[in-house]
Amino acid sequence: EMSMSTGVRRALQAQMRGHHRTAAASGIRAFSSDVDADRQKLKNAKRVVVKVGTAVVANSDGTMALSRMGALVESLRELKMEGREVMLVSSGAVGLGRVQLGLSKEQVNSSFIDKQACAAAGQEMLMSMYHMMFNRLGCRAAQVLITQADLLERHRYMFLTDTLDKLTELGSIPIINENDVVTGGSSGPQVFSDNDNLSAILASGANADGLALLTDVEAVFTKPPDEPGAERIKVWGKGSEVVLGEKSGMGRGGMGSKITAALVAANGGVTTCVASGYDLTNIKKVFEGADVGTLFPGRSRPNKRQRWLTLATGSAGRITVSHNFHVTMLAGRDPPLRLTDVIAVDGAFAAGSVVSMLDPAGVEFARGIIQKKSAEIKDNLPNSPSESFASFTATHEVIKAADMFLLG
Repeated sequence: EMSMSTGVRRALQAQMRGHHRTAAASGIRAFSSDVDADRQKLKNAKRVVVKVGTAVVANSDGTMALSRMGALVESLRELKMEGREVMLVSSGAVGLGRVQLGLSKEQVNSSFIDKQACAAAGQEMLMSMYHMMFNRLGCRAAQVLITQADLLERHRYMFLTDTLDKLTELGSIPIINENDVVTGGSSGPQVFSDNDNLSAILASGANADGLALLTDVEAVFTKPPDEPGAERIKVWGKGSEVVLGEKSGMGRGGMGSKITAALVAANGGVTTCVASGYDLTNIKKVFEGADVGTLFPGRSRPNKRQRWLTLATGSAGRITVSHNFHVTMLAGRDPPLRLTDVIAVDGAFAAGSVVSMLDPAGVEFARGIIQKKSAEIKDNLPNSPSESFASFTATHEVIKAADMFLLG
């Protein structure tokens, strides 16, 4: 049976004795001239999301890292004491469960059933420890497990984000993880590839102001940080360029994944910082506006429907539109898409599906919710071999103006 180390127990007890202050009535501290303007939004963030990986919650041998977990819990409590609403996205269940069940890494990597069994065993261990530690510090925690389908289906996405709203409103800290027990080997449509992307999508969907993506390096560098000439990118911009190392590709959990996730969150209106998770004081530093990690400034936030369209769902097919319609949308006008502006349809999809909208060159520039099934649209295109034109006419809307959103 696993017991808490003396150092962690003392730290938790000291935390309980030493922190009895309440948050100021105004919540977060106001603007301070010693904080860089780009990072001020993190300092003023009311609702924040922190994402930690397996390396924070588990030791190299797969056992639970109690000292780091204790430090993490303390840092999150500090954020709450400042008047913030806090959410945690935590990996680690599969790794912890693997050791508990006595399986090798090779077994787990080669069998999704073994991985699901490990997730079932490890998630209980992870949440039990989080619950105990938060309880000792006078905080409430709640478990939230998510599958791809919870984001793909709009009504489930809305129910999920509404639940996160209610949990934070009630003062709880949602602890979020992918429900690896039922992933089935990640078959079917994929919205997120790992917990980095999951945290970004949820931070945007839950109207978070700031996201701390904690990783195994100090920041995003122009090249792998152990190579000569590597420089930290303080603020990510349009001209930022990165050479990724072999171990930091676009796969699950690599630096490429962190960059992609940070851009997803920023496009959803969430100011994001990629920083080291090995030094958990970085959580405090990030939300103090300190110059740590790499900052991804948040853009203007789309509405909730638009965020689901662009960030939290997959595309069931593709519609190529006319040059005139493409130019009209780029100009900021929002006409409905009618049959006369449809050049081609690719894929088989039902009415109500989300589709990619392509310009005549084949580049996706928008997404929309289709009003007609693909076969019906194809049959009614000019020069269609079908003679069944009774279903709808060129004046009918293929995609309503309110159901389209420009990307980028």
